[in-house]
Amino acid sequence: MTALTLPTIDEEIWRYSRINELDLLRYRDGKAETVVTGADGIQKGAPGIAMMSDPDVFATINGESPQVTALTTPIGGAHPTMVTVTHRITESGVIARPRLVIDAAENSEIVVVERFISDDDIDSLVLPVLEVHAAQAARVTYLVVNELGLKTWQIGHQMAVGERDSTVRLFTVALGGDYARMRAEVRLVGQGASAEQTALYFADGNQMHDFRTLQVHEAPRTHSDLLFKGAVKDTAKSVYTGLIRIAENAGKSEAFQTNRNLTLSSGAWAESVPNLEIETNDVKCSHASTVGPIDDEQRFYLESRGVPPEVAERLVVFGFFEDVIARLPESALLADVRKGVIEKLGVRA
Repeated sequence: MTALTLPTIDEEIWRYSRINELDLLRYRDGKAETVVTGADGIQKGAPGIAMMSDPDVFATINGESPQVTALTTPIGGAHPTMVTVTHRITESGVIARPRLVIDAAENSEIVVVERFISDDDIDSLVLPVLEVHAAQAARVTYLVVNELGLKTWQIGHQMAVGERDSTVRLFTVALGGDYARMRAEVRLVGQGASAEQTALYFADGNQMHDFRTLQVHEAPRTHSDLLFKGAVKDTAKSVYTGLIRIAENAGKSEAFQTNRNLTLSSGAWAESVPNLEIETNDVKCSHASTVGPIDDEQRFYLESRGVPPEVAERLVVFGFFEDVIARLPESALLADVRKGVIEKLGVRA
């Protein structure tokens, strides 16, 4: 592996992170065990369709010897089945570099689910990259589920590019990992392109979930909508920083950004920093963020009707996450998501 300089928490984009804890020398080159299902009839593509340059050193490390899964849809074709890409990390002390490429041709449609899995005793580093290119009027739906064990680190990147009248929907469920970070960027480069970014994350114990998002509008009449909701418990931490950037020529665009966080223990901590960078007045934009405990009125309402305190908390948390879960693409994994949230709520008092 090429000698590279790692970032530090002194850099704004790495502020609040745990990057100073990372020692790359602890890891050797390795691979995930990757299984792809539901991809019959899909052509094989190649990297470099969306991420034209590396946003940081970890994307560079991925690019040195990526483990590529590339999917290309035919023009005008709607792929009839959901494609599932499962990466399982089975060795400790390795760096895995999976790279998923989704190249959706003009007026095509595809739904892809990507899963990252490891056992709790696996101490490794996963550096995934996602590249999505949606051509004119293409429709891409992508869901990533982090089911990594409590010793595994993940530092990932998502880059999606939407051409004219395309639709890109990116969903994230993050329940696993020790330190799990994702930089998720959407660039709308064609008139009428739209993007949706949605995430559910829940950290407990000493976990940390870290999200950095960018909604970049480079063409007129584009639309983006972001909803990220998280909960932290015990001494866990979460970070969200997001930026909406609208270029001068992207008039009549609409962009919305919402981040909500529940702190379920006195030792838990969450940070939320939304930002706007707008170069034209002819737009509709909003951003909102909240960090706080469960609403006392909601808890009191349930308990006053005989609901035990621990059940009341569970109901409030499920209500908090329900609008995110309702947006997720239909999949057998939804039951696992709900089960994962229940397990988080029951781990410790």
